[in-house]
Amino acid sequence: MEIVFYPDPFLRKVAPPVEDFGSALAQTVREMLDFMYRSKGVGLAAPQVGLPLRLFVFNPSGDPEKKEEEGVLVNPKIVRRKGEEYGEEGCLSFPNVYGEVRRATWILVEALDLEGRSQALEFRDFQARVVQHELDHLDGILFVDRMEPAEKIRIRRQLEQLEREFKKTRATGR
Repeated sequence: MEIVFYPDPFLRKVAPPVEDFGSALAQTVREMLDFMYRSKGVGLAAPQVGLPLRLFVFNPSGDPEKKEEEGVLVNPKIVRRKGEEYGEEGCLSFPNVYGEVRRATWILVEALDLEGRSQALEFRDFQARVVQHELDHLDGILFVDRMEPAEKIRIRRQLEQLEREFKKTRATGR
């Protein structure tokens, strides 16, 4: 697995729903969790590692020892949200880029588990922020899209640098 970096067009694609709930899906999820921990992340959406799947994994603590905080949401959708606050976010697809993003402080999510069973889950505060951030990836929305104009101006040079690196990588094939 490798991270797909901004501005790769793959990050802008809407991920298709997961339809196969077999052992291959469980293995993919395990690999994604392992990769997320190695990358020091708290969430990882399938499109971020080049997989056209509507799922993501998360652990708001970022600690692989805290398995009870791990989660996987398959074909998720937010059905209710309340409150809002600004908070700093980063993203594995945007190395060293951080910015303030407004998110709901409480959400109700309907999703499937790894066996394809329907579930409704509530998330609050930081956990809600992580889930909203990762769910956005499934819809081709990036955290920089949700920033206020002043915040986008503040990080503009960092984004331009990532764009130059992407062009250079594409040109050299590496």
